[in-house]
Amino acid sequence: MPQGGNKPPGKTPAHAGLGHRARLRRRLLAGGAEALADYEVLEYLLFAANPRGDTKPLAKALLDRFGSLPAVLNADPAALARVKGMGETGTAMLKATALAARRMARGEVERKPVLASWQALLDYLTIDMAHLTVERVRVLYLDTRNRLILDHHVGDGSIDEAAIHPREVVRRALDVGASALILVHNHPSGNPAPSQADIQVTRRIAEAGRLLGIVVHDHVIVGREGHASLRAKGLI
Repeated sequence: MPQGGNKPPGKTPAHAGLGHRARLRRRLLAGGAEALADYEVLEYLLFAANPRGDTKPLAKALLDRFGSLPAVLNADPAALARVKGMGETGTAMLKATALAARRMARGEVERKPVLASWQALLDYLTIDMAHLTVERVRVLYLDTRNRLILDHHVGDGSIDEAAIHPREVVRRALDVGASALILVHNHPSGNPAPSQADIQVTRRIAEAGRLLGIVVHDHVIVGREGHASLRAKGLI
């Protein structure tokens, strides 16, 4: 019989932790994308940074701090470092995972005509931009088969003619041999509803493009709450 402060026989905490990790691994390999809850995905990613410790509290703290798994993966390294228990190795693991997700999504866009794989484009833009804390403007330049030639980062800041010049956008299309383009930006507020400035700038760029045979297929706005297409809304 155990006496006083002696621990009863059984698994040590380290062994219990290894068993938990093995169960997570089996569920992940057997169950696919929905096998693990968001905190368990983070918990598993953080195992590399803490080979024997319990990473569940840290995983849950990250979700509490940033609100969602995508937001954690897209968080700035300095912001991640402010969460107690996060070190450089764990931060690097999360950033590498986010980078892999972006490259996978981008690969789907690059391999096919963009208009024929619209959902792949939306997935890529959502992964890449929906959780940014600054407003970012991009122009996707397409060839005659609507394949991506150039994904151009125009700049950060509100989308107006001080930040994005219609003639410059069209001139770049001519420079790279594009026949069409798609405007893209994000709303850090999360709400992708277009503003009046969004609509006005889009129409000016579309008009400038028409004069030189450059088609503006769409202007897509992404945010945490979804996306908006100005073309689908009948605004261009």
